[in-house]
Amino acid sequence: MIGDALVIDFHGHVGNWESLAMLDDPSRMLHAMDAAGVDRACVFNIFHPDGRRGNDATAAFVARHADRFIGFAYVSPMMSDRMVPELERAMDDLGLRAIKIYPPYTTYPLDHEAWHPVFSFAQERGLVVISHTDGGYVSQPARLGVAAGHFPGAFFVAGHAGNIEPCRIQSIEMARTHDNFYLETCSTYRQPGVIEQLVQGAGADRVLFGSDQPLMDPRTQLGKIITADLSDDDKRKVIGGNAKRLLGLD
Repeated sequence: MIGDALVIDFHGHVGNWESLAMLDDPSRMLHAMDAAGVDRACVFNIFHPDGRRGNDATAAFVARHADRFIGFAYVSPMMSDRMVPELERAMDDLGLRAIKIYPPYTTYPLDHEAWHPVFSFAQERGLVVISHTDGGYVSQPARLGVAAGHFPGAFFVAGHAGNIEPCRIQSIEMARTHDNFYLETCSTYRQPGVIEQLVQGAGADRVLFGSDQPLMDPRTQLGKIITADLSDDDKRKVIGGNAKRLLGLD
């Protein structure tokens, strides 16, 4: 690790997909975090369409180790007019800190007005919205960039930084275009030099370490940043400094 640098994992899951082995257990996730040197992890539950059950599960998960976990709220346009009330409940009553969205569970691309209530809520409160991004029609980084342009008071994070080419380049272009657009690193392991590409393209201030745990091992996901050809100052920003600033952590 880089001295006493703070390490914040911006992408972790609570709950599980039936088809995948996942560790829905705070103590086991903490074991993985400790092995990797991760200080805190952002977690969310995307496995309940109504949002409420998943957000309750996230809050309960975080409460067991509030010094290590940071909870994000999940909502979807499929919730219709229940979406904003659930965000209010999640932030004001449950103490969750940011918003997670997952377009593949919907029929709405990220630049569709169905998402506007979420983005407007985030803008009013100055919140972070992290979205899954990939090459699919609903999840392309350029579509999230449209939202970033329309809602400059919110902060948008492209989960997986577009995941694959050409969407990774697209996500970098969005970060160059919009001051409120950030890239998150999990799943970007398919070729050498990806971390350097993201930092050189978007700037070290715009890249956030994420592991996608427990789907992926935080040791390997963090290792690709620690071993990247970057300055120590840039690494400190990526592995935790940027997340601390975005989330307003003490």
